[in-house]
Amino acid sequence: MRKLIYILGLISLVSCTQKVKTNIGNNYSAISSEQTEDEIIRIAANVAPSERQMHWQELEFTAFFHFGVNTFTDREWGEGTEDPKLFNPTELDARQWVRTCKDAGIKLVILTAKHHDGFCLWPSKYTEHSVKNSLWKNGQGDVVKELADACREMGMKFGVYLSPWDRNSQIYGDSPKYNEYFLNQLAELLTNYGRVDEVWFDGACGEGPNGKRQEYGWDAYYNLIRKLQPEAVIAICGPDVRWVGTESGYGRETEWSIQPVGLRATEDIADNSQKDENDVPDGNIEKQDLGGRSRIIRAESLVWFPAETDVSIRPGWFYHADQDSLVKTPEKLVDIYFSSVGRNSGLLLNIPPDKRGLIHENDIKSLAGMKLILDKTFAMNYAIGANLKSDGKNVKAVLDNDTKTFWTTKGESETGMIQISLTEPQTIDVLSLQENIRISQRIEKFTFEYLDGAQWKTASEGTTVGYKRLLRFAPVTSKEFRLKIEASRLNPTLSELGLYKLASIND
Repeated sequence: MRKLIYILGLISLVSCTQKVKTNIGNNYSAISSEQTEDEIIRIAANVAPSERQMHWQELEFTAFFHFGVNTFTDREWGEGTEDPKLFNPTELDARQWVRTCKDAGIKLVILTAKHHDGFCLWPSKYTEHSVKNSLWKNGQGDVVKELADACREMGMKFGVYLSPWDRNSQIYGDSPKYNEYFLNQLAELLTNYGRVDEVWFDGACGEGPNGKRQEYGWDAYYNLIRKLQPEAVIAICGPDVRWVGTESGYGRETEWSIQPVGLRATEDIADNSQKDENDVPDGNIEKQDLGGRSRIIRAESLVWFPAETDVSIRPGWFYHADQDSLVKTPEKLVDIYFSSVGRNSGLLLNIPPDKRGLIHENDIKSLAGMKLILDKTFAMNYAIGANLKSDGKNVKAVLDNDTKTFWTTKGESETGMIQISLTEPQTIDVLSLQENIRISQRIEKFTFEYLDGAQWKTASEGTTVGYKRLLRFAPVTSKEFRLKIEASRLNPTLSELGLYKLASIND
């Protein structure tokens, strides 16, 4: 275990009004033992993302490419003893990978440049266990370069996964030597392929070929990334983005991006990674509340630390031909989207290339179906053109498609209401909400109601909102709707509101 230090700037305590300045960069604050609960809540209500965290959050939907020697051995974790000549994709087309993702609405892709087996998808000068000794392109190929080039060509952001665990390296377990080796490989990836937008570490720490375990030099890894790629987020075993805690694709119903700074157990991440997708560590994830009042009032410091929810489109993370019929359906992917992006988390969907070096047709079909459903669902916001009434101010901001503007309450009120009057009755079953997280995340409880005759009835309710909250509920038909903010940390700041009807692939 290790304690992550996030001293990236102290926050300034400002009142929450329509004119409040954004707190971008104020993503850490210490708490003294003398501060009261009210003072701690005020501090929490002003912790906000850094610029790089904000940019990452706006991506919403990203992709993993698990690809390597495991693709050709039909395994999930390699031993590190595999012959590099096994790696020989016959039709590798990185542009097809990127085009598939772009067509699906994905904004960033991450390549497993080196998995636990130590096989490198670029011709690293620090090991022979790489593509330079494969049959592919007679050892002259470079998967990292082809993907990075395709991303630049198509306007896609690019990230790398580099496993610290290396089951091939003979110096793994000699901590100083291996850390130098790892830094050299990391430097190759961060200097030879243009801009890198995300570096993803899973923290796996098993035995090397000599039977020894490694003590990773995390601080040195982070410092190198900040030096060579300062805009890149460092995810999972890193200070910018955390793992949600399950690989099911389903995040928490209550998800706070503001977290107490505590101990990070990289062993837990390693133990729970690439397991059965239905296995949820630490109990029922939907019932966990990691950043609620009861947690933060006991904290020594607070940090903005958003969640990433990862899942594979298939049962496995690497391609296996016998799973071609087990690709998640478009409807399942939509459900995952609502339960990750729609729960204040980023969605990282793994789409493994096959032995040809292509995304399989079944995966492409399912992604296309997902995109079709989402596009149809969010094509029409029935709140557009509605008459809005509020006991707060700047209510029109919730329909201006600008997350920098926002509605808020008057004075120091922590509760408020927005009433939406449509021009004619509409049937809806989806509510979309977004906070202006550039200020912070504040909303703790809300209720969404509709007028049925002369009676207001509850359509749905929730706790946290954050960057985005999507709620599905039984269809209701009405002209009159209202959103009630029932609890908030200081004044709520709602930037966007949408009313939609969930589509189907056959609509």
